[in-house]
Amino acid sequence: MGSSDGDGAGATAEQPQLYQNLVVMRHGDRLDNFVPLWAASAPRPWDPPLVEDGKVRAFSTGEKFRKQLGFPIHRVFVSPFLRCLETAAEVVSALCAVANTSDDPNDLTSNGVLVDPSKIKVSIEYGLSEMLNSLAIRDNVAPKDGMFSFDINQCQAVFPAGTVDNTVEMVYKQLPKWQETVEDARARYVEVIKTLADKYPSENLLLVTHGEGVGSAVASWLNDVMVSEVEYCGYSVASRPIVFGENRSFTAGDFVGSSKGLVGISLAIVPDGPAQNST
Repeated sequence: MGSSDGDGAGATAEQPQLYQNLVVMRHGDRLDNFVPLWAASAPRPWDPPLVEDGKVRAFSTGEKFRKQLGFPIHRVFVSPFLRCLETAAEVVSALCAVANTSDDPNDLTSNGVLVDPSKIKVSIEYGLSEMLNSLAIRDNVAPKDGMFSFDINQCQAVFPAGTVDNTVEMVYKQLPKWQETVEDARARYVEVIKTLADKYPSENLLLVTHGEGVGSAVASWLNDVMVSEVEYCGYSVASRPIVFGENRSFTAGDFVGSSKGLVGISLAIVPDGPAQNST
């Protein structure tokens, strides 16, 4: 959270205007885009891991968050897809780092990094999943029955020890249905983002998702633009004013972003409607 002594709506001298900050981020470089033959023999060809450069990019982005955001990240929500889990694990390690014991000076990932797990809590959210349709996941790699499955315990094991919050209930208790429409997927991302922000109004959130999720978020808080591209580990920063009342009640404004809060995201003027980059 951030605060301001300005005359925010509903704020008083005793209640300075508070702001909730939100970062929505795409995952890092996925293996199948660099090793095309990987999917042919993979048991889960629709769920690629990161390449090493993807882990480096994610860890570097986490370090940038720690040094340049200007506010702390309190809680992280992640799509269950492996590329997002591994991205979030690198970012969280960088945000929580207290020492680096790696013997390899050329290793620019979380290997050897000691963390303070009390700084951040991480949870998996099905609602941040990839668009489950043929536009995002090719038919030749998707499960033949359209049933995607994740072992939540295995997903959680990717994160640094002590950072997972097992008490959090997912907004989406189940994965979206296979062949959801683009419009439904975009609405899902916006709904989940708003619900998570409202559930934790006193905390700053980082959401690690897919290109379409980042694009949907940006389109919801920037008018008259569309997202033409979201690079690996591209992210957007937005904030909204929060005023807390009695009995944990609160009122909140809309999230507002700006082009200055976009990193690795290309915009274009909207002709008819928003179009985002997926995967």
